[in-house]
Amino acid sequence: MRLFLNGDINVYYIQTLCMIFFPGAKFGSDAQNDPDAPALYLNLEPHEEGLRATVTVMADGKSASCEKYYPFAEGFTRDKTAKMVCGAAVISACGELMGYRPSWGMLTGVRPSKVATELLQSGMSKTRVKKTLASDYLVIPKKAALATDVALNEQRLIGNPSPKDCSIYISIPFCPSRCSYCSFVSYTSPKLLSLIPEYLVHLAKDFEETAKKINEMGLRVRTVYIGGGTPTILDADQLRFLLSKIAEQIDVSSLEEFTLESGRPDTITAEKFAVAKEYGVTRVCVNPQTMCDEVLKGIGRSHSAEDFLRAFEIAKNSGIPYINTDLIVGLPGDHFKTFSATFDKILSLRPENITVHTFCVKKAADILHQGGTVYSLRGGDAGKCVDYTQLKASQEGYLPYYMYRQKNTVGNFENVGFALEGAEGLYNIYMMEEIHSIFAVGAGAVSKMVDYRPADGGKPIIERLFYPKYPYEYLKDDSTREKCETMEKFYREHGML
Repeated sequence: MRLFLNGDINVYYIQTLCMIFFPGAKFGSDAQNDPDAPALYLNLEPHEEGLRATVTVMADGKSASCEKYYPFAEGFTRDKTAKMVCGAAVISACGELMGYRPSWGMLTGVRPSKVATELLQSGMSKTRVKKTLASDYLVIPKKAALATDVALNEQRLIGNPSPKDCSIYISIPFCPSRCSYCSFVSYTSPKLLSLIPEYLVHLAKDFEETAKKINEMGLRVRTVYIGGGTPTILDADQLRFLLSKIAEQIDVSSLEEFTLESGRPDTITAEKFAVAKEYGVTRVCVNPQTMCDEVLKGIGRSHSAEDFLRAFEIAKNSGIPYINTDLIVGLPGDHFKTFSATFDKILSLRPENITVHTFCVKKAADILHQGGTVYSLRGGDAGKCVDYTQLKASQEGYLPYYMYRQKNTVGNFENVGFALEGAEGLYNIYMMEEIHSIFAVGAGAVSKMVDYRPADGGKPIIERLFYPKYPYEYLKDDSTREKCETMEKFYREHGML
């Protein structure tokens, strides 16, 4: 897509807005020089006591224009005013051209409930927050209500975080097979899977060193999350080795939550879950994505709906208290009839958590290279499916407690975590809302050191530490000691020790 911007404008924000209306749009020199690509002209200039944005957008021989003016308001920086007025102008012009109103208006970030949280913390009532999201940010009313409810539930669960709190993420980047929509760094070839034993030894060493530094600094580990990939690709003995190493370094019984991501039903056995229960795991994931076998086959999942039911029964009988199931709205070949049947079946099983994702097309996904069109502006049945999950979840006593969004989702919809009250997945909130540090080990792992309440009263300060992405590179990595020193330095410089 071609952009012609004049004024002090956040280019990335405008690109993200354009991607709402032109899913899969590409930017850069190739797109800029393509005379057939859609074009957007935006001019931002001072006007009276505020800013004026004028937009013209053209595509397929049609065009639409819009002009918006926003005065400088109390509490709004110039950058925020510019973002608001440009967002309103782009949404209006593109919406007129495409005949489409995006559910989330000009909110493009990963955390749409963040604005609701800020408004609530400023003293606004719940009703006023919903109205502000709808009027100022152009969010449709039902999404404004969802964002506000999620913000309230998040704040209830977060409470008053301490600078001494932290969580740990442990990466197992291996899978039995690769789903066609997946963009995670996970490995499925026999050659790479043969690295698992050596990988676990190296991982245990890095975890030990990291945990010792956490203990030296007097930090409190609130949650541990073993993610992937598919951690239950490990056999029972390998899983016992990993969990025993964790138990040697931290008091598992004091954790608020200990999660073993085990999403692939074809990797779940009673023996593995017995080991997990023995070592204090309190939460597991058993993910069907859909209960339609034809759709599962189409996306490269090597299990059936019946396999999921078997795995779910194993999880229920394991004594592990919390089970999460993940579903994906808008998968290729799925539609409202099949998806609603999937959701009804999941509700009948009564898992403590249900996470409903919207199908997201990422650059690294194999599905992009299989032919056909996977991007969708309106999303077909996806909006109806999303609405159905939110209505039925509420009727069955599930609360929306965390939410995030991604670029190029079908219909520009959201991902929402629902839980029975008291069964919310805390790591999800701690990670998404960045309220305390997440120390990560393993291939592709990223630690986030967080100063949630800086002494100067500004926004949270976040610094990241990266491990090599690929397992064979990670096995040669010797950076953990240096990372631990950087961790301590960050905490001392920010007065958190």
